[in-house]
Amino acid sequence: MSIRQRPPPVHGPPAASHRNDPDSEPYNIIPVHNLLADHPSLRYPEVRAAAAALRAVGNLRKPPYIQWLPHMDLLDWLAFFFGFQKDNVRNQREHLVLHLANAQMRLTPPPDNIDTLDAGVLRRFRKKLLKNYTNWCSYLGRKSNIWISDRETNSGQRELLYVSLYLLIWGESANLRFVPECLSYIFHNMAMELNKILEGYIDENTGQPVLPSISGENAYLNCVVKPIYETIRAEVESSRNGTAPHSEWRNYDDINEYFWSKRCFQKLKWPIDVGSNFFVTSGRSKHVGKTGFVERRSFLNLYRSFDRLWVMLILFLQVAIIVAWEEKEYPWQALKEREVQVRALTIFFTWSSLRFLQSLLDAVMQRSLVSRETLGLGLRMVMKSIVAAAWILVFGVFYGRIWTQKNHDKAWSAEANRRVVTFLEVALVFVIPELLALALFIIPWIRNFIEETNWRIFHLLSWWFQSRTFVGRGLREGLVDNIKYTLFWVVVLGTKFCFSYFLQIKPMIAPSKVLLDLKDVKYEWHELFKSSNRFAVGLLWLPVVLIYLMDLQIWYSIYSSFVGGGVGLFAHLGEIRNIQQLRLRFQFFASAIQFNLMPEEQLLNARGTLRSKFKDAIRRLKLRYGLGRPYKKLESNQVEANKFALIWNEIIMIFREEDIISDHEVELLELPQNSWNVRVIRWPCFLLCNELLLALSQAKELVDAPDKWLWYKICKNEYRRCAVIEAYDCIKHLVLAIIKRNTEEHSILTVLFQEIDHSLQIEKFTKTFKMTTLPQLHTKLIQLVELLKKPEKDPNQVVNTLQALYEIAIRDFFKDNRSIEQLREDGLAPQNPASMAGLLFEDAVQLPDPNNETFYRQLRRLHTILVSRDSMQNIPVNLEARRRIAFFSNSLFMNMPHAPQVEKMMAFSVLTPYYSEDVLYSKEQLRTENEDGISTLYYLQTIYVDEWKNFMERMRREGMVKDNEIWTTKLRDLRLWASNRGQTLSRTVRGMMYYYRALKMLAFLDSASEMDVREESRELGSMRRDFGLDGFSSERSPSSMSLSRTSSSVNLLFKGHEYGTALMKYTYVVACQIYGTQKARKDPHAEEISYLMQQNEALRVAYVDEVSTGRDEKEYYSVLVKYDHQLQKEVEIYRIKLPGPLKLGEGKPENQNHAIIFTRGDAVQTIDMNQDNYFEEALKIRNLLEEYRRYYGVRKPTILGVREHVFTGSVSSLAWFMSAQETSFVTLGQRVLANPLKVRMHYGHPDVFDRFWFLTRGGISKASRVINISEDIFAGFNCTLRGGNITHHEYIQVGKGRDVGLNQISMFEAKVASGNGEQVLSRDVYRLGHRLDFFRMLSFFYTTVGFFFSTMMVVLTVYAFLWGRLYLALSGIEGAALNSSSNNKALGTILNQQFIIQLGLFTALPMIVENSLEHGFLQAIWEFFTMQLQLSSVFYTFSMGTRTHFFGRTILHGGAKYRATGRGFVVQHKSFAENYRLYARSHFVKAIELGMILIVYASHSPVAADSFVYIAMTISSWFLVVSWIMAPFVFNPSGFDWLKTVDDFDDFMNWIWYRGSVFAKAEQSWERWWYEEQDHLRTIGWLGMLVEIILDLRFFFFQYGIVYQLDIASGSTSLGVYLLSWVYVFVALGIYVVIAYARVKYAAKEHIYYRMVQFLVIILAILVIIALLEFTDFNFLDIFTSFLAFIPTGWGLLLIAQVFRRRLQSTKIWVVVISLARLYDIMFGVIVMAPVALLAWLPGFQSMQTRILFNEAFSRGLRIFQIVTGKKSKV
Repeated sequence: MSIRQRPPPVHGPPAASHRNDPDSEPYNIIPVHNLLADHPSLRYPEVRAAAAALRAVGNLRKPPYIQWLPHMDLLDWLAFFFGFQKDNVRNQREHLVLHLANAQMRLTPPPDNIDTLDAGVLRRFRKKLLKNYTNWCSYLGRKSNIWISDRETNSGQRELLYVSLYLLIWGESANLRFVPECLSYIFHNMAMELNKILEGYIDENTGQPVLPSISGENAYLNCVVKPIYETIRAEVESSRNGTAPHSEWRNYDDINEYFWSKRCFQKLKWPIDVGSNFFVTSGRSKHVGKTGFVERRSFLNLYRSFDRLWVMLILFLQVAIIVAWEEKEYPWQALKEREVQVRALTIFFTWSSLRFLQSLLDAVMQRSLVSRETLGLGLRMVMKSIVAAAWILVFGVFYGRIWTQKNHDKAWSAEANRRVVTFLEVALVFVIPELLALALFIIPWIRNFIEETNWRIFHLLSWWFQSRTFVGRGLREGLVDNIKYTLFWVVVLGTKFCFSYFLQIKPMIAPSKVLLDLKDVKYEWHELFKSSNRFAVGLLWLPVVLIYLMDLQIWYSIYSSFVGGGVGLFAHLGEIRNIQQLRLRFQFFASAIQFNLMPEEQLLNARGTLRSKFKDAIRRLKLRYGLGRPYKKLESNQVEANKFALIWNEIIMIFREEDIISDHEVELLELPQNSWNVRVIRWPCFLLCNELLLALSQAKELVDAPDKWLWYKICKNEYRRCAVIEAYDCIKHLVLAIIKRNTEEHSILTVLFQEIDHSLQIEKFTKTFKMTTLPQLHTKLIQLVELLKKPEKDPNQVVNTLQALYEIAIRDFFKDNRSIEQLREDGLAPQNPASMAGLLFEDAVQLPDPNNETFYRQLRRLHTILVSRDSMQNIPVNLEARRRIAFFSNSLFMNMPHAPQVEKMMAFSVLTPYYSEDVLYSKEQLRTENEDGISTLYYLQTIYVDEWKNFMERMRREGMVKDNEIWTTKLRDLRLWASNRGQTLSRTVRGMMYYYRALKMLAFLDSASEMDVREESRELGSMRRDFGLDGFSSERSPSSMSLSRTSSSVNLLFKGHEYGTALMKYTYVVACQIYGTQKARKDPHAEEISYLMQQNEALRVAYVDEVSTGRDEKEYYSVLVKYDHQLQKEVEIYRIKLPGPLKLGEGKPENQNHAIIFTRGDAVQTIDMNQDNYFEEALKIRNLLEEYRRYYGVRKPTILGVREHVFTGSVSSLAWFMSAQETSFVTLGQRVLANPLKVRMHYGHPDVFDRFWFLTRGGISKASRVINISEDIFAGFNCTLRGGNITHHEYIQVGKGRDVGLNQISMFEAKVASGNGEQVLSRDVYRLGHRLDFFRMLSFFYTTVGFFFSTMMVVLTVYAFLWGRLYLALSGIEGAALNSSSNNKALGTILNQQFIIQLGLFTALPMIVENSLEHGFLQAIWEFFTMQLQLSSVFYTFSMGTRTHFFGRTILHGGAKYRATGRGFVVQHKSFAENYRLYARSHFVKAIELGMILIVYASHSPVAADSFVYIAMTISSWFLVVSWIMAPFVFNPSGFDWLKTVDDFDDFMNWIWYRGSVFAKAEQSWERWWYEEQDHLRTIGWLGMLVEIILDLRFFFFQYGIVYQLDIASGSTSLGVYLLSWVYVFVALGIYVVIAYARVKYAAKEHIYYRMVQFLVIILAILVIIALLEFTDFNFLDIFTSFLAFIPTGWGLLLIAQVFRRRLQSTKIWVVVISLARLYDIMFGVIVMAPVALLAWLPGFQSMQTRILFNEAFSRGLRIFQIVTGKKSKV
């Protein structure tokens, strides 16, 4: 505060503004319009300087037709010329002033004249804001319209005009903010017009000074934004709600990429030519099609985007098979032979064919990009295909020549060898591009230079290799990073290839040869490939190849776990895991807080020099290990200690507010202020427990030791030293305090203490006093303190105890016994012998005042020190409080940047999108009971039992007398308590407002002088007592006890400027999209949001207001509101008109985008509705924001990744699995991605974005319909492609809630998997796959879409393996050939690998490593085993199925949609019908299919006769089947309750047969659900139909294989047997149709006919069976076997009928299809229900399942059983 005058103290929040002022208007943060207002932020000269700079209009030409007023500024000037909205101008004015003021505050050293805006600040801001624009200009070869040379000195006004113009354009562009280069185009043209005005150009037509081409009220919105907006809107409407193929309509990216070519200048012109073909929407002839990229649905996208990876895998596989075929022990032995070498050269054929495939795919998929305007693109596609095809021919010719020569010479002659060399020379030409890429990879900066420089020569050189795009240039990292991730991948690939060669490929060679050489196989069916067994060999190899293609994921997972663990170790994570470790470090804690959280006086020595870095490192080392004197002792009088005490106590107070600790724990944990003349720092009680007793026992043991030795032993432990000194000082103070002054007794005791002090001083204490007497004194002192603690004190007992103490001290304590005379002489006995007759202290005792809370608090502390025997390891009791204390204290010893002062920190905002989730739980929500009689409140009381006790204790302290008052006077507190344990908006707001509280406190500490802190800490002590935070004396009136939630003890010390500083540095915007509608509807949500604003002054709410302007016409506005404490009401701050409805794309990004214009500061943190924050973490936000100044590799960060803590893990075992998986992903996973792999994207929400960087590059998420369904990861893709840098920091964390029930988890998994399916099609993934270097591309693939692809491959492997075995068994090949066990070895390896993944072990390894790091190895292993016992593998196998189903289906057919998962508490039982609806298609049907294959295989395979071999081969597949069928019931509360199972089945049958109305929902009617399940087939193209039909044909194979096995076939293998079996299918269908027809016709009226038909059919069937038995080889077993054959056939026909639904729906056949489908669903339902019913019927399973599901809660001794069974105890 050197230059700034400190304002007089203002307690409480600042006044809003003087409303009696005529020109006053509501403002957001600072009243920029009224610089004389009494507002704490206006005291900063920087704010006035920035506002003054804007008002310096000078001699600019005034806009015409306007009365120019003196208070107007540059923004008004621009608005009048260009037609911007008034509120947009007001919003950007505050935005600009705040930003410039904050930037100027950060200057070090401060500028000479602080009252004027510094030119450097403005220039740096202009360069940053317009960087994207200048890049765009140079990319398109246009001259930038920013007419400022870098040498110009007084260009301030011009700089301001340019940034203001850009911000005004941005602030009003609504949905166009997603198309940043379109904004650049608009700015380019408007800046040109601005330049003409500034330069005084004359209009040629009118002879008047130039005017902009658009002007007037709202001209910018109507003439520029609206036409482009309407085009986007029309395109979205033509997408049929996102169901039309992506290739048919333009999304945001297509619109934006139109501005990447020069044609935008020729076609669009300026002012915008609305007649341009840009505005013609899809479907018309002249329209502009897709630009830059066409998204088409196909799995081939994976090959197209990541072709380098697949080329590598396929070529290695080919070489490995060629080399392994020789069956040598090691590959190099085989490679010595020339023949093998030449065969290996065939990889060039494969390689050139793969290149040809790539060029063909490019041409086919991107064909619609080619138009008259982009002929060059078409030319390149054709030429690439021709060249690739030519290479295949060239290699063919040269390779053929080698063999002709060899065969001619019958040996490898010199000529043949020469031809090999020639072939290699040709191959060298072929690989030149790869060699070039390798060279540029080794020296990355050259590649960056070539890509980023816009020279024509470079364009020509790179034209052939990749199309030129504005993004994706210069993505190479620095050399060090390059080396790190290259080493990582070299090791991973090395391991994978060794493993694949020796354990996958080599063992397969022998069985393949056996199979190929097999002759005279007796086929059991009509064999189509009689000539050889190649098809069988192919089937044998298929699972091997599939696993080979995906197991790189496993190796990545294993190595990344260990690397992540290593990186975490070096980052000092998990060094303080529990309270024991905290005790060891606590004494250096104050120094660590001082070092990290308190800014140092940064004089002119700049940070960042090598010397200062070295000093920092040394200091950290000393801190961490307690080396050196300054970190050993922290004495009580230091300012450092007082600041530390303030911070620590505030953290503990907030723990108490959150009810995670009790009042008693507050006393044990807090650092009390210094009183009672204690000479040492008073550590929290929990550190001093037991120390005094240990010191006493040491003194007793070392009876004869000298003082020095004894004291040395005691001082070895800092806490023991402090406990001894504090106990002595307190006893001394206490005894003298309860005896009246000026009495003889007082002076006797004073003398006694003086003697003790003197003996200590001369180090003769052990010589003078008997150590053995100390325990007696100790016992009596405890007695005395306990007497004084009692509310009713008996003075006589006090006197007796004092007398006893005196006797022991005088008679036994001194070594040399003195006579009574000596004692009198020394002043240790009363001078008057008469007074010795009675008790000595009878009249001298004065008991303390019962209301003196300070005294009793100290007394309780002294009592704790005297008596505590245990080591208080379990303080605090609450696990969450322990975790938070441990994490916070650990993080202070990690490396983080130094904190600047609050004034000098970067400003930032938090943005939360909200739609209509819970804000606060209502009374009804808390009380309403579910079907089991459990209310939400009861559930919360059970799960958070200790927190509920603490809450009730707090309520009683705050004046609650009876417990039922909780529902009346304390209802709001109750609702808040419950909401803060759910996933509600109020919890998120409370967490985010901790930033504001933390900044206010830090601002106070920054500016507080030594005296302030010392005085205030003392004041604080007394204030806190008055506030009654020690609820042990309840006589006080309730009014004095109320402690408002938001006020905290430190608030009482603020001087007033803290509010101003905190408001300037932090703002929180919640984008409540429909708040306006909610207010109009009187929705309670609106009231609760308003209450949150009232409680939190830094909270702002942005919403979209819809205003009807006439018939069916609406206007839309972005509105920002806040609560004005002066007026006691909500006020509207800004209202900015939008061009139309907000939501064109995905809802959440659109919501974020509309509110981002109201955020402030250099950074914005995106926080979701399910997150939380902690006060102690908020203290570190200054340090985190300093990361933006550091280089990470070659770039500064643009997104700072933050660690998350998943707080929902304790609810049930499922929630625990989910949170464990999530935790390892958001900690270890992200850590590895950021360092060393450098491919971290933005996966979650607490990340902090560089706001101005993103604001000019398309915002903090992408919003195109469907393709951007995982909107947040696209922010990461966009950031990486545009040259940003994403880091990850683990010294700060944010809380996050996750889904807790299986159905919620599955919906979440489905959403993520569908999102990944859409990413596969997206341009971002394609560009990253091509533009990143090879190793980063691998990292990128295996951590995004590759993970889902690999999961899918695992499931496909199971399919391939089982179908392959089925083929071999049914055809008879298995019986003939595979009796040799050699082939089972290779398959064994494959199956084990597949099983390992399936069990979720490779998701478990990262968890184990992360847990060992943070909780210790044994704890991690124990947790892992517990998880296995709780069937986590079943859950992971099940979620693998979810991912596979949705990922595959999305890529093939689309259908990705945002799934609202609902984040409630899951304790109610989900019905069978609901589970069936959710999982029938994704899990149950597939599991039944696999189960059938396993059964058929078991009954028809010769190998399966050996049961051990069968079990060994199929156990993993059976595990998959069981998991997929049983998981929804195992993890369903009361899943095995018999009564519920019976009800569920009835409910299921009602749902199946529900006829209902047209408007029935899927939850009510089976038919509606059945139609919805095939929705994805409605929009499918012919290619998709073909794929679907090919996949469905597999079901006919059962029939083909099994009919030949029936006895009735009597061993015939002719094709006729199969064709005859179809007669059976049609007969069965015919009978079904006849009965159905009879039912419709006769069942109601002539029932007897219906029964007749049934009777006839049954008689006929019996006759047929008898005839078959008599005249053929048919037997009864055939009936059951044929079921296995014909049921799949029916299902296959059904699926094919669904594909042709559009054609069949209008015919009669469709009715049959529907009733058949219903029949199948009943059958599947019964199959799934059977094992569930069996387990429910068996006793004991229900309680076992409850134990599995809620083990965590059990182990905490909770009453979860009553929750589940509804046996609620009476509370």
